[in-house]
Amino acid sequence: MTIKVLLADDQALLRSAFRVLVDSEPDMRVVGEASDGARAYELTKAQRPDVVLMDIRMPGVDGLAATRMISQDPELTDVRVVILTTFEVDDYVVQSLRNGASGFLGKGAEPDEMLNAIRIAAGGEALLSPAATKGLIAKFLAQGGSSADGGPGGPGAERLATLTGREREVLTLVAGGLSNDEIAEQLAVSPLTVKTHVNRAMAKLGARDRAQLVVIAYESGLVRPRVQ
Repeated sequence: MTIKVLLADDQALLRSAFRVLVDSEPDMRVVGEASDGARAYELTKAQRPDVVLMDIRMPGVDGLAATRMISQDPELTDVRVVILTTFEVDDYVVQSLRNGASGFLGKGAEPDEMLNAIRIAAGGEALLSPAATKGLIAKFLAQGGSSADGGPGGPGAERLATLTGREREVLTLVAGGLSNDEIAEQLAVSPLTVKTHVNRAMAKLGARDRAQLVVIAYESGLVRPRVQ
């Protein structure tokens, strides 16, 4: 299977470098380039990429809005958006995850790291660098970032009430950055069982992927960020 990748960044030179890298892989190809969010959404509708590498700060419609448009389009449920960032702890990155992004990747990442991230996202695991994603959200919330779910006792906590005890336990471990294999080892169950619990939790909470599970775990108060 060839992984179709869409590049969305207002820097033409950076897009060219990403295109060369992606097209050099036998299992990937770039299906389009966009310099703003509106064009990124249009091309996503037309080309149906597996993964969109999305810069946040672009002229006109930015990457945050474009991510929301893609994630809310019922025809694009299989598209995974990976946010390109400088790892700044700001509301834009967290909102991107809330609005459907599958994770984020630093623009200074090594080529192999970027290619691996694309493959992970395309494969449905969808949480890139679990510890880094968890750390970003934790730092943001610890600094007093707003919570769309209202924090403990709010709507987010009510959503968690739909989970079984085991699903809540698995969700806590997912938010801790553990992989399915690591969770399986810790709980003494099979990775397939863990995957089933994760999928059920995503369905009950309306999460597109594991990245959103991490956000929900923190915003609901199930997991508390550590303040340094």
